[in-house]
Amino acid sequence: MVGIVIISHSQKLAEGVVELATMMADKVPVVAAGGLEDGSLGTSYDKIQAAIESVYSDDGVAVLADIGSSVMTAEIVLEDMNRSNVILVDCPLVEGAILAAVESQGGRELEDLIEHVEAARGAKKLMG
Repeated sequence: MVGIVIISHSQKLAEGVVELATMMADKVPVVAAGGLEDGSLGTSYDKIQAAIESVYSDDGVAVLADIGSSVMTAEIVLEDMNRSNVILVDCPLVEGAILAAVESQGGRELEDLIEHVEAARGAKKLMG
């Protein structure tokens, strides 16, 4: 099962996204890496790395981030880890996390999961 890491500048936001994703797919390993070690806003290389390690398996890890430096920090962590099956996904954070969790629980492999989740960028919320 593909693991999922949610990165945000805010620990509360990351934890809230994890809560929603696990509500939809409770068997999937989804973890938050939000804020700095002291709880303040920011992104932490060490928290991101530890989160990835905590859900890592041969099935891989989908990493989702909110904005700006969380994306840049995630890119640095992934470059240093040098694992081809740990991938930063370009998608909306909340919608992407829920879809990733559902797809993972359904047995979707990492590459296919990412393709489906990245398609969420174009999803409309309002009809009409």
